[in-house]
Amino acid sequence: MAGVKQPADKSHFILPDLGEGLAEAELVRWTVKVGDTVKEQQTIAEMQTDKALVEVPSPWGGTISELCGKEGDIIKVGAVLLRYGKGAGATAGATSATTAPSAKGAAAMALAGSGKHPPAGSNGSEGSDEDQGTVVGSVAGNFAVSERFARRAPEHASNAPEGKALATPAVRRLAREMKIDIARVTPSGRGGRVTASDVAAAAQGGGRGAPAGALVGSPAPVASVPRPRAAVAAPSSDQIVPFRGVRRKIAEALDRSVRTAVHFTATDDADVTELDAKRREYSRVLGRKLSMLPFVMAAVCRGLRQHPALNANVDDPNSQIILRAAINLGIAVDTDAGLMVPVVRDSDRLSVVELADGVQRLASRCRDRSITREESLGGTFTISNVGSYGAMYATPIINYPEVGILAVGRTKERVLVKDGRFYAGWVLPLSISCDHRVVDGAEAARFLNTVVKLLESPADLLG
Repeated sequence: MAGVKQPADKSHFILPDLGEGLAEAELVRWTVKVGDTVKEQQTIAEMQTDKALVEVPSPWGGTISELCGKEGDIIKVGAVLLRYGKGAGATAGATSATTAPSAKGAAAMALAGSGKHPPAGSNGSEGSDEDQGTVVGSVAGNFAVSERFARRAPEHASNAPEGKALATPAVRRLAREMKIDIARVTPSGRGGRVTASDVAAAAQGGGRGAPAGALVGSPAPVASVPRPRAAVAAPSSDQIVPFRGVRRKIAEALDRSVRTAVHFTATDDADVTELDAKRREYSRVLGRKLSMLPFVMAAVCRGLRQHPALNANVDDPNSQIILRAAINLGIAVDTDAGLMVPVVRDSDRLSVVELADGVQRLASRCRDRSITREESLGGTFTISNVGSYGAMYATPIINYPEVGILAVGRTKERVLVKDGRFYAGWVLPLSISCDHRVVDGAEAARFLNTVVKLLESPADLLG
């Protein structure tokens, strides 16, 4: 378990490392109570890490005698999470007579339950790729305490292709080891995801054996990035909302960025009259509406290639700047749980249509709580579409350790002048914030000017 050794007597369960480099996690919800008898790989708690909500499985069966923490507590990795009563070892032996793993196998199965997968050949005993991060479950949903972690019905939440189950690589590996057809396992995780608990239940004949075709309905419509929030009535009296979960993680990340990076902001406008006509042409050909966002993403990718200082991360502990070779654009997505920033990898290698599809897919996964931690790591530059909610300019906060973020405002029709002639055109406001420790004001202005010129010349942008 990534450096955390579980007790040999199986009397208690120590919180394992839920993600690369994590030292603690927030206890969001217990899924068991004292006196419950749990099976091996049954989910016992939900823990919030810096990027995702993790379902923590029990490494063995037994009866719960003590829960070592309450909802909202910050639990350190290596601390006791819960204790088992007498007979836990016997229960574990009975439930695992045919599938009991070795010590390393138990660690691998625990990793599978959290969505974390060990590197090839490691048998689950070591960490994984530093840049890609680890898959550790799905992100929490609605911030309202009563419904925040309600499970979605699989037929409404699954985004998997027909006949293919939604599951992390580690859970798929566990299913193969247990000789279980994962496509026939009924999912209980968020977004219709198959969890390690589901696989273990199927192996024990727990009734999770419906054909894959019965699990996956017609694909749900993909949500666009902007989504208006439902109207909320003003409270008649003061209400106390626990500052926890995704909202607390957002606050911690923003606080660190403001305290560490030296922010400055520059703004400019782009005449996107010709680009808007091209966008409409693309929409007619595709038979569906394209927003301006994927075109901005394409321009940003071109700009980052010409101005690599902005496609960088700051490594403050080692006092160095890392100029990234890949361009991985983070896209800010507004959800009921709060702001999330999934990453479109290798954005510069994608067409405008592929960029649009990638953003819609990730935004949908953010909102149905099936986004993984891996899909929120490795960003090199972020775009925030504040225009979707009517704003024109912004002073966006950098997604640390990145060094730049671009806010895209609402396109407005204005009277413009070109070559001494007036005409009605469309203007797109842009605001860029950079870390002044890494990016000089002149370089930020040059980058913004490059993006504006590309947006104003669709032939150069799309050629």
